[in-house]
Amino acid sequence: MNSLALLLQVGPGGQVENITRTFGVDWSHLVAQIISFCIVCALLYRFAYRPILKILEERRRQIEQGQANAEKIKAELAKTEAQRQRVMMQTNAQATRLIEEARAAAAQVSKQETQKAMAAAEQIIVKSREAAAQDYARMLAGLKREIGRLVAQTAATVTGKILTPEDQRRLSEETAKQLTV
Repeated sequence: MNSLALLLQVGPGGQVENITRTFGVDWSHLVAQIISFCIVCALLYRFAYRPILKILEERRRQIEQGQANAEKIKAELAKTEAQRQRVMMQTNAQATRLIEEARAAAAQVSKQETQKAMAAAEQIIVKSREAAAQDYARMLAGLKREIGRLVAQTAATVTGKILTPEDQRRLSEETAKQLTV
């Protein structure tokens, strides 16, 4: 505390005056430079630092949104695959049930009726498998379109660029190729 009082002694021959004279401190210029520095710092903060932080926050948000969209796509793909498996199991169960019914009916009739029933059951199986295959192909095509649309939307969101129809078509085709591999 005493050393602070000694440093602040003002007057002819005081320590502060000796130090400022030794180092050539011009108080008016020093204060003007401090004020100029503060103004430059304030301007940089206002016009450079804050906009950069705003842009970085926006990009972080876009990346998070892109990752969330990717998770949604994965979840939807898993849900569609589970639905396809259920449809296939139901179709197989129905086909098996129809075969059993056809066999039971065939045992009650003559040999000719047995052959007709077996042929009908086989046709039903073929048709149900064809219907299941068509349903699967239709669901897969719809899923590919939706995934292509979501990939194009995600790419547009992440890059911040409006995609042309040609870009969207190209992304959809590339995604469809990767899904079939």
